[in-house]
Amino acid sequence: MGPMNIKRIARQLATTDGSEIAEAALVLPIVLMLLLGIVWFGRAFNIYSTITQAAQQGAITAARSTCATTCGNKPATPVAADSAVYAVMQASSLDVTQITLPPALPTCGGGPPPQTCSACPPPFPPGACSSNGSNIYVCQNVQLNASGTPPQCGTVVSFQYPFQFYLPFTSLNFQKITLSAQAQSRMEN
Repeated sequence: MGPMNIKRIARQLATTDGSEIAEAALVLPIVLMLLLGIVWFGRAFNIYSTITQAAQQGAITAARSTCATTCGNKPATPVAADSAVYAVMQASSLDVTQITLPPALPTCGGGPPPQTCSACPPPFPPGACSSNGSNIYVCQNVQLNASGTPPQCGTVVSFQYPFQFYLPFTSLNFQKITLSAQAQSRMEN
């Protein structure tokens, strides 16, 4: 390069005020936080969808009779419902050991728990809710509609799952939220 080219480049650099660099330094962290927020909120929504589906599968399993022809339509045990919940959660690579019990029994049928359902044969105590040490409430033989005629009886499955955000430089960094899942399924005759 000759001395003429160096002077011309130096003149052009002297006229550039560096505003593009300053703008990039301001905008890139905001764009990065926006992208990370989308990823972490998407993950939270994915986990919520998974635990909701797991609760639905647990309720369906608990409402299904295990032996319809020989032993009088006994519903499945709460352990079978727990297994159904675990299967869905493990399929999505969620840690089932992080499941926690809700702070109160689920409200079945709109009233204070548990509600009995006299129209259903009581294989368990009416409105029985148990957690079987698995941190999942399985309420069987409960009335699902508060004032419906005829009463709809079924099962309710309820549990919670924690989620922790990782959004550096924000107030949400390391915030832990608890996602709740509750599903009900009608018992079929």
